[in-house]
Amino acid sequence: MRILFGSAVVACTVAWMGSMAPAVAETPVTYTDDGRALFSFNVPDFWTLRTGGPREIEDTELGDPRAVARVMGLRPVTDDNVWMGFVSPAGVESIQGGLQYLEDIDKFLVKEPIVTSTSNTRIGGLPAQVIRGTGNRDGRGINFTATVIDLPRGRVAVVVAILRDGADPAYTDVMNDVFASFRSAQ
Repeated sequence: MRILFGSAVVACTVAWMGSMAPAVAETPVTYTDDGRALFSFNVPDFWTLRTGGPREIEDTELGDPRAVARVMGLRPVTDDNVWMGFVSPAGVESIQGGLQYLEDIDKFLVKEPIVTSTSNTRIGGLPAQVIRGTGNRDGRGINFTATVIDLPRGRVAVVVAILRDGADPAYTDVMNDVFASFRSAQ
């Protein structure tokens, strides 16, 4: 009787564990503006997420201030050669407006940018435009991807991904997974 009961417990435990889905190795986060959820994405395990509120940044050479909405930035805990930033600037209502926004702030993101490709695609089921290129930042070469995603109700999400020279190329797959997790909250 004891052997039969023990076998039944083991069999039930194995069946229960086998029916469980594999653990998801990420944390969902939601970007909000003025209390309204705009979009969400998943932050990979062992990546840090930093958020900041609206602020102004200024080009010290031109004295040219630019308003920047809340930025949600993420990077691997152990590698500062990789960074992704998400923002939804108020008043920017279309992909074309998002591209203009990128032109206004590009000098803060990358120096001497060279666009290597542009493409129209869909991210999270929404229309998006992707710009890929190279440049430098803080004296180091980088590869960048800048993406404008058309959100419902006259908003966009602007996502910038940066890989500095020397970054592990495997991070590209992780960053693509973050893009694949992107969903409108509206």
